[in-house]
Amino acid sequence: MTNKQPITKKLNVPADVVWKAIREIGRLDVWFPIIESCRVEGEGQGALRYMTIANGGGEIKDTIEEIDDSQMRLVYLHPVSPFPVTNYKGTVEVFSSYDGLGIVVWTIEYESKPEDAASVAELVHGAISAGLEGMEKDLQLHGESPC
Repeated sequence: MTNKQPITKKLNVPADVVWKAIREIGRLDVWFPIIESCRVEGEGQGALRYMTIANGGGEIKDTIEEIDDSQMRLVYLHPVSPFPVTNYKGTVEVFSSYDGLGIVVWTIEYESKPEDAASVAELVHGAISAGLEGMEKDLQLHGESPC
């Protein structure tokens, strides 16, 4: 069963600051409560991002497929995930609102068994929403140069 789930949030942070943070592809362990650690190997397209889920939840490996500065879009694949999904693809886009603040649209596409669809959708929505909240707080505190 193919699923597509967009999560959108306007952050009280300038769009260019939001994009700069997202394109660096790290800090997910700061933004997402579900992620215990995050390590990045490489830069740009082809970089690998390794994450550990909190409370022994397993490991995630991301491959960065695309970073498009002109469109402020990042695309990544989850070839390794502890969740009951396959063909997981994440697209993170930043748009500038009329007041210059960032609107993030984080779209997750994946395949799952019909019996897992509802629980995975709930997990994805909750995790991404919490991560966007965490990103906003971090960027409001640290701006372009997080410590």
